[in-house]
Amino acid sequence: MFKECLKNNIVPFIILDKDKMFYYKGLKEYQAGGEKGYLTDTCLNAQDQYKVLIDKLLN
Repeated sequence: MFKECLKNNIVPFIILDKDKMFYYKGLKEYQAGGEKGYLTDTCLNAQDQYKVLIDKLLN
C-alpha cells in the first residue's frame, strides 16, 4: 500500500502497532458493508502521524 500511495502522489502511511486494532476493525466494518468512514479515518490518522515523523527527520 505504501508503494501504491507513492505511485499515485498520495501521502503514504504506516499502521503502527498501537493502531493495528483500529485498522483491523476498519477493514472488518468495510468488508461487512458497515461504516466505511472508520477505515478512512484510521488511514488519515496514520498519514498525519507519518507526516509528523517525516518533518522531524527532515528538520
